[in-house]
Amino acid sequence: MCFKGRLPIRAGSLWRHKCPRCPGCAGAAGRANAELPRPDPNFPGCGAAAASTQLPRRPRQHAERLLGRRTAPGTRPQTRAQSSARGAGGRPPPPGSPNGREMALPDSVTTCLSQPVCYAICKLGFEKKDTYNIDNILSGSGEVYWPAVTEHVCYLESDQSVDYIKSIRSLGPVCESVNSYFKSLTKEQFVIQYASWFHWTNCTEVFLEVFDVLQSTQATEVALGLMKLTSCLERALGDVYLLKGNDCPFLLRDLLASEQLADVFGQAVMNVLRVFIGSPHGLNLRNVLWHGFASPQEIPAKYCAMLLFLTAGLGQLLEIYLLQTKGVLVHRPYVIFVSLEELDAFPDLNSEILSIAEELVKLSSFVLKIMLPFWIAALTAFKQSRYADSVILLLPQLEAGLRLLFTTTNKCPNRLLTAESSALYTTFDEMLAKHLDNEEVNQLPVVLEEPAMDFLWDFLNHQEGPRIRDRLSHGEINLETFPREIANQIVGFAITVLCRFSDEAMYSLKEHMLIKPLLNCASCYQSRFHPISRLKKQVLECMKSMHLWPELATVPEEREQRIKGLEGNAEANTLILMISEIISQLQHYMPQNCCSSDDPINSVLTERLLVELSDTRICTLYSPRPVLEVVVVLRKISAQCHQVSQQVIAGAALRHTQWLNKTLRSRQRHNYRRMLNSIKFLSPVLWLILLLITLELVSVHSVCKKNPFHYQQYLKFLKSVLQYTENLVTYTSPDKNKWDETMELTKKTLIKIKKISDRKLMLMHLAT
Repeated sequence: MCFKGRLPIRAGSLWRHKCPRCPGCAGAAGRANAELPRPDPNFPGCGAAAASTQLPRRPRQHAERLLGRRTAPGTRPQTRAQSSARGAGGRPPPPGSPNGREMALPDSVTTCLSQPVCYAICKLGFEKKDTYNIDNILSGSGEVYWPAVTEHVCYLESDQSVDYIKSIRSLGPVCESVNSYFKSLTKEQFVIQYASWFHWTNCTEVFLEVFDVLQSTQATEVALGLMKLTSCLERALGDVYLLKGNDCPFLLRDLLASEQLADVFGQAVMNVLRVFIGSPHGLNLRNVLWHGFASPQEIPAKYCAMLLFLTAGLGQLLEIYLLQTKGVLVHRPYVIFVSLEELDAFPDLNSEILSIAEELVKLSSFVLKIMLPFWIAALTAFKQSRYADSVILLLPQLEAGLRLLFTTTNKCPNRLLTAESSALYTTFDEMLAKHLDNEEVNQLPVVLEEPAMDFLWDFLNHQEGPRIRDRLSHGEINLETFPREIANQIVGFAITVLCRFSDEAMYSLKEHMLIKPLLNCASCYQSRFHPISRLKKQVLECMKSMHLWPELATVPEEREQRIKGLEGNAEANTLILMISEIISQLQHYMPQNCCSSDDPINSVLTERLLVELSDTRICTLYSPRPVLEVVVVLRKISAQCHQVSQQVIAGAALRHTQWLNKTLRSRQRHNYRRMLNSIKFLSPVLWLILLLITLELVSVHSVCKKNPFHYQQYLKFLKSVLQYTENLVTYTSPDKNKWDETMELTKKTLIKIKKISDRKLMLMHLAT
């Protein structure tokens, strides 16, 4: 079945993943300010954000007021409706662009920073021309003299909170001095003097690499170094927090403002950090870079040098604290990706494909020209087997390109800019949502189409997916061992997007024999980490386990008759007959090549059916809440069935070995006999439940047709099946062996299933 461009009728947020630790994507992503001042061409790095955006001109004082504005205690952030009211307007896609695919004038975008943000990052820290003596803040042995640093943080008279405008301006010369000092050192000098102060981060090599970056003139490398530095620093600060607290805050700004870190490092020291990262009122360098707003030339290298310097200083303070408290810093383990084969969506990328990609980057309308160096650097990093670097560079650019497409298709070009401190950024979280803040339908999914949306949700949002951007930006992944397999998928997807959003002049490249397979893979992609997809996988795994049951070792034939009662069991045969009747009723809803009227409980046919139904494409994008609730219960049932299967396999093998070795006591032999009897009906009943799960899953969207009463009744039925499987797990466990009770329990459940089937109350009945 093809669901190209088709969206469900209702939105569901139950499984919507948010990156709760970024102010730019905490909760629902906010609106860019339609009242933002128009970029002043006299400001370095500031240009017109979009040719069609008409923004009022505001003086610098207004920019300072916006940057210094704080949310009063007890007030709530802007709501979606409030912020969307400020973000309305814009222009339609250019004439002649099919479905808005050819985006509006990417060459005209000279910055993605709003004027106040651009002013703060590109100009404010350069206004004081004083030359600052490095000896004021650094001893001869390389120790940071913190009071001389913290004295540059200024505070508002009204509430003694940080005055970010004055602090950035005051710290500017200090940053310049630190940058010049680091440039004067050789690598050997830096390692001898500072390497030990980075051990507390558990990423010493990353910080040593940042020093190398400061010696170069490549702006992309500085930005990359800063992104890696901030992610590793956040992770390390979280480890320090856990010395005194239990649950590390999700938001970086909350982490930096925590009492726990202030107790370790001092409040004044933490305020210095907040000027550079974590606070939307400050430079906010981490979010501006990780969300793809800053171009390479807009991030001054001196801020990267200063954060490197501050990290070493934090290491010195932490050493003193640990000596005083006799504490030990424990590092949380990195996330390890397992089952990488599940992520395999695109073929392996070779050098020839990457060379074609470099040409596509230069010509595709998806790429903002100011961001072109990032794209080239990302592809170069992949060629050089620097897979973490490649993905770190590429993810913000995918976000920037999608933001351009989002603002074009939804006719809100003003939202291409960074928001002010009073509003949140337009990020992946909002761009991948079904609705805009004004409740209108987001047009980006319509243009990207379902396979591309599924890929983005899989790799970025779904809780059981890799959540690459989230984990990379928060330092949860070991950069040195980042898997090529993941990088290959991200780069492969990026290449297909470049192809799709390019003009007809690129036809020869799109049809290239190496690019065509990538486009085919992209167009056929199905979600792998949505709960529906995970349920499919669970059913198939349980099926594989059940496939082993016919091979279970049994009592040798000549000894069977010696076990009283094993020669036949009327109750077991009755249960098998009931199962056969139910499956016969369900055959009307199965593919004909998977049915057998002579033998409904044919495990071979059932396996073929489960595989075929699992290959059926089911819409996963924006699944309504009732669908997700049903899937949650079905997944629990499937998991219990799998556990029962595993327990029976292990128990049968153990008991058979004990039987052969004649080590079973009388009671154990009796239990073994009951187990062998029970296996006769447990096998078909588990196949029946797997079949029910799969048939209901294929028709799961039909649940929306049920009225609230019938929906609750249906959910109650599923939960009764779940309770049955949970009891099966208990009764078949090695320490219980309640096989007789299992038979009685199964009989009651089969009667209930038969009753629901007779009344045609299942989802498969609604779907026909």
